[in-house]
Amino acid sequence: MTSSTLARAGTRTPSAVLVALGLAAGFGVAQGTGVRALGGVLFAGAGLAAGWLWQRRRGWAVALGLGALYVGAFVLAHVLAIGVGMASWLAVGLVTVAAAGVTYVVADRP
Repeated sequence: MTSSTLARAGTRTPSAVLVALGLAAGFGVAQGTGVRALGGVLFAGAGLAAGWLWQRRRGWAVALGLGALYVGAFVLAHVLAIGVGMASWLAVGLVTVAAAGVTYVVADRP
């Protein structure tokens, strides 16, 4: 592979994967290790990487909107799990699928 091939491959990275990684893997790391801050670092890092892609591909308005969706999904998972009493993994799974789906439609679909 040449460097130009690698550069083109990097521009096609679906940001929806980063959203899913940040939400689901961030929760899994926090729960698995017992260190919530470690899950938060993964959540923040994936969100920043996705935000960078959104801004590059679709502009600031879309990046800010999808960033709000990403943080809102995080908050909603907590509301569903703590406030409503839903199982934690179910809550995280639901918001992850929803946020990643919207992200794909808005930012990643060709």
